[in-house]
Parts: sequence; C-alpha cells; structure tokens
Amino acid sequence: MTTDVRVEQDSLGERAIPADVYYGIHTARALANFRVSGQPMSTYPALIVALATVKQAACQANRDLGLIDTWRANAIIAACERLRAGELLDQFPIDLIQGGAGTSANMNANEVIANLALEITGRPRGDYAAIDPLAHVNLGQSTNDVYPTAIKLCLVTHLRAFDTALAGLAEACAAKAVEFADVIKMGRTQLQDAVPMTLGQEFQTYATMVTEDRARLGEGALLLLDCHLGGTAIGTGLNGHPDYPPLACGYLAELSGEPVLRAVDPIEATQDCGAFVQVSGIVKRVAVKLSKVCSDLRLVSSGPVAGLREINLPAVQAGSSIMPGKVNPVIPELVNQVAFEVIGNDLTVTMAAEAGQLQLNAFEPVIVYSMLKSLTHLSAAVEALTGRCVSGITANRGHLADGVRNSVGIVTALAPRLGYKACAEVADQALSTGRSVADIVVAEGVLTREQVEELLSVDRLVGVTLPESATPGTR
Repeated sequence: MTTDVRVEQDSLGERAIPADVYYGIHTARALANFRVSGQPMSTYPALIVALATVKQAACQANRDLGLIDTWRANAIIAACERLRAGELLDQFPIDLIQGGAGTSANMNANEVIANLALEITGRPRGDYAAIDPLAHVNLGQSTNDVYPTAIKLCLVTHLRAFDTALAGLAEACAAKAVEFADVIKMGRTQLQDAVPMTLGQEFQTYATMVTEDRARLGEGALLLLDCHLGGTAIGTGLNGHPDYPPLACGYLAELSGEPVLRAVDPIEATQDCGAFVQVSGIVKRVAVKLSKVCSDLRLVSSGPVAGLREINLPAVQAGSSIMPGKVNPVIPELVNQVAFEVIGNDLTVTMAAEAGQLQLNAFEPVIVYSMLKSLTHLSAAVEALTGRCVSGITANRGHLADGVRNSVGIVTALAPRLGYKACAEVADQALSTGRSVADIVVAEGVLTREQVEELLSVDRLVGVTLPESATPGTR
C-alpha cells in the first residue's frame, strides 16, 4: 500500500485515507472502531455481491425515474457489476460485527462503488463532486432498507449452497440404503433390542430425514426474499420516489435471479427480524438431526471388537498418539461439534432479534454473522460427512445376522399367536439359558418348526421381501 494519502471529510472532521484504496472516511472510522471478530465483511463474498446487487438495482430504478444522470448511473452500474463479479473484495475490511445497524457496511459499499465508478470515468478517487457515495450511490436509500435486504440475499445464497450439500448427503444415504437392502439387523429402542429391520431401512431413514429438511430450508429461504427497498429510514419511504420501491424490487429480482417480492408493510419489515429467527431455527433443526445421525453412526460402529461393530466407518486418520492401531470416528465427531456451535448461534440470533427496539433492530450484524457461521460451517461438515464417511461405510453382515438370530427381540413376532405373557416367559427363558427363541417354543411344543419359520421369516420380520441371502438363520 502506498504512503500517499488523500484527505476526506465527514461531519466529524477530516481524515487522511491511503490514496490507493477504494473505500473512504466512513470505512476508515469503522476500521478503527470495530475490532472484534477478526473477520472482515469480505470473509463472505456473497455479502459483497449482495450489497452490490442491491446498489445496482437501486441505481437502475433511479435511472429509470430520471433521478440520476445517465453517465453517473452507467458508471455506478458498471462498478456494481465488477463487484458482483468478485473484484475488490479486499476493499471491504470492516469487521462483520459492528455497531450502527449495518451503517458501516452500507457506507463501505457506497464508497467503494463511488470510487470505482470515478475510476471507470477517468476521474481520481475522492472526486465526490462528480460521483458522491451518498448523494448518488445511496440515492433514495437508507442503511435500514439496504443492509437488511443485502444480508437476506446473502443468506439465501448460503442456504442454496447448504441445500446442495444436503442433497449430496441424502443421495449418499439413499445409495447405502440400496446397498444394504438385504442386510438384516436388530432395531433398538432405549438402546435395548427391539425388533428386526434392515440396515438399508436405517439408512433410508437418514435419507428421508435430510430430504425433508431440505424442503423446510426452501420454505425458509422464501421468508428472506420479502423486500422493503424504498422504505428508507423506518419504512415510511421518506425522501423516496413513490415509484421507486416496485422498480427497485423488480430489478433486484432480475439481477439476483431470486423471487424477490415487495413487503406488504415496509414499516413492519424494517423492524421485524422474525424471518431470521425462523430460518436460524430451521438450520438449528437440521444441525440437531444431523448430530443425532452422527451419534448413531458412532454408536453402531463402536468397537472394532468390544462395541456394537455393526458397520465400519472409513479410516481417515490415526486415532491415538499412545494406542497403536486405534481409529476414531472423527468425521461424525466433527459434525457433532459443528451442530453444538449452530445451536449456540441460534440462541444469539434469538436474543438479537428480541433486543430490537421500536422501528429498527440495531443488532442485525451479529445476526448475519451468527447465521453465516452456521451455514458455512455446517455446509463444510456435511460435505465431509458425505465424502469422507457415509460413502465409504461397510456392513458387518454376518455379525448383524447373528445378532438377530440370537436376540430375544424377535419374540415380539410371536405375540399375536402366543400372547404377550407367554412371549415374555419365552424371552426370560432365552435370556437365562442362552437358547434361541425358536428352539424354546419348538421344544416345548408350543409351535411346530414350520410355524416358527413362518412367523419368524425374514420378510415378515422387516416388512419387506428380501432375497434368501438375507435370512439370518432364525429357523
């Protein structure tokens, strides 16, 4: 960075700005004021793209209404296009956690766009008499309609990415459901033997859970596309053109490719953070369910000798510095920990949404900070779970079949014929003697061997027709 400077002025006075940066005095002050997370706005490029998209939509609306000169509009639009293409991310250095309800983020965008537009027209940075960050780039806008709109659009982008990650996981689980369709095992409730099922059914359940959550995320994304551009300070539209809101929202939908809709009540939309609470809650719900799945995977793969050892997770790294040969379920553990983080982030979102007063919520920066962390970390964790764990899971088929054959849980299948009390006595006898349920009822003349084989057939036990190879030897 050059030692040359330019001097800019605001209502607080003058400040020297490095001559080669595109941001200005408002950004410089925010850099000095907000040093908390260590994560600049540029950590999430989708946020910069969203801000530029909102600014471009606003400029195009102002151009159509004749509120800005064509040459200025063209330069601002060109600058926005370059930001949307990913340029100048390093010019957005302000910490994501900032006071002022996002004012610094909006000012940063205004300044970078103005100076880039000046450069495009052959003028020096800081020549705000020609293109001004506030008078021209921020025309007809307020932080209070720009920033919420931009962070919502950014979150939708990350929700789409998360959905893609979940789609991959659902596909991997569904593939395992097919692969393990003929692998019979004991289902469990309260960690005790229940009734038989197939390993394929277990993995299909996971696929169904993830697919269902994808639908909920899609519904949540629509809540974030309620747009109150044109509401300016508190939603009343003060200083705005009456035809600006529909034009700006229309352009935003066109530029973003998202089904943006005008808010029915801009005043309500300016102060209400309910959409963030709802979407954060959905993301938390997904995290909780994914964590449950990963706890299942850790449990049923426990061993490799002294645990349940029903399945084998891919070995991706050594598990101990003192125990040779030990391999840990590190990928499911990763997902568990990210889920814990997401749950905490959701609480932050809840408290920040509740803390807003009157016509504006000043705490949207920490809301978007928390939600972006949740979505990016969870997306990465899901991709790891899919590619480095689920896709490589194998089944211990013989061990699972032995578990069904030796379990007293299959006595439940005899209850309609023998009654609950008689089956309980058979179960107690099987546990105390180590004999199989089938052998006991045949030996005592309760049922014939053929009757037992029919009642304990694999197809009847798991509710689906399986190939002969799936028979666990219950006969």
